[in-house]
Amino acid sequence: MKPKKFQPQTPLAWAQLSHQKMRLAVATTGVCFANILMFTQVGLLSMLTEGTTKLHESLSGDLLLVSTLSPTIRWGIPFPRAAIYKAAAIDGIDSVSPVYIARDNWVNPTEFARQKNLATSSPGRKRQRNFGNRVRIIAFNPAQPPVFDLPQVNNQLAKLTSPDAVLFDRLSQPSLGEVPQMLTTQEEVTTLMGNRRTYVVGLFKMGSTLFANGNIIMSDWNYAKRKGQSSLDQVTIGVISVDEGVNIKKVQAQLRANIPKEIGVFTHEELMQREQMFDASEPNGVILRFGTIVGFIVGIIIVYQVLYSDINDHLSEYATLKAMGYGDKSLLVVVIQEAIILGVMGFIPGFIASVGLYQLLFMLTRIPIAMKVSIALQVFILTLVMSIVSGAIATNKLRSADPADVF
Repeated sequence: MKPKKFQPQTPLAWAQLSHQKMRLAVATTGVCFANILMFTQVGLLSMLTEGTTKLHESLSGDLLLVSTLSPTIRWGIPFPRAAIYKAAAIDGIDSVSPVYIARDNWVNPTEFARQKNLATSSPGRKRQRNFGNRVRIIAFNPAQPPVFDLPQVNNQLAKLTSPDAVLFDRLSQPSLGEVPQMLTTQEEVTTLMGNRRTYVVGLFKMGSTLFANGNIIMSDWNYAKRKGQSSLDQVTIGVISVDEGVNIKKVQAQLRANIPKEIGVFTHEELMQREQMFDASEPNGVILRFGTIVGFIVGIIIVYQVLYSDINDHLSEYATLKAMGYGDKSLLVVVIQEAIILGVMGFIPGFIASVGLYQLLFMLTRIPIAMKVSIALQVFILTLVMSIVSGAIATNKLRSADPADVF
């Protein structure tokens, strides 16, 4: 009589794992820990690479001009404004708007008010200047076509025409002050930015990054008052809008042929990919990728140890199956099934815990980080690969399961 053919749907793998529930619980916890570690590293890497492109995503227009001397906008290397005027002369271009980016010191409004009151009550006492925070300044001409695709900004352009008026990013770091709460009870918030009195007259939402505590939007006129009139001659970003129905790629090619090579012409997607590739290649990105690899290896070790112990404890049963006619490939399928079950059981609580962890990180840092389908899918695939590799390694122990041992 021919030996019974192995059926993959036989619940032998689950029976093996659930036989010792305490060991299963401990193994699931270990895999869950490995998943949380991978989720954390992948999430932080996403926060690093995608969080830095919030400005790019917020800009309007069809094409963006930036200096090719800088691999990232974060460095703020400008290019001559004359290139803006040259680009505006290209057929098919509707408008070109310059954007200026800089960084400056920022005083928490609460601290500024406290020091102001202290100076009033004690005139002889020297006022402290606390410049522990820095913000990113984004300036443009509010009279030109909108450079932001943010209704909160575009609806408040008239406010930016007032002297020293700025809009404040409500997702800025808490160290910059509770400006959104203060604006609920007063029309404007007064503080110091770059040792110059500044008035917050409105809010918008963009999000801080690992490299900027917050964002401030102001008019180019106010920007020139602080940085000097000559500062307007050097542009950080040129926002280009093309005429309706015009081929963007064709205009992009014309721009590249007519403006200096030191100025790059990018679509939003191209510029964001360029920014993300740079951040991923930086030490922070390399470290986070390495952390993901560590989590992957930890998971392999945990699953392997569980499977090895299970095989070792049931070696005689596996030898019996061999004596009944089951081949090594059939037993390999059983072990792989066990590994996948462990991986899925550990992934589910790891996923749930990581969602909560992401929310906690967002609350603490105000840096955009959320559980995305791409992140969950990436970690799930890593978990499956991790489980299969562990199962494949653990099956080496089955080679010692000699059917003769059961007689």
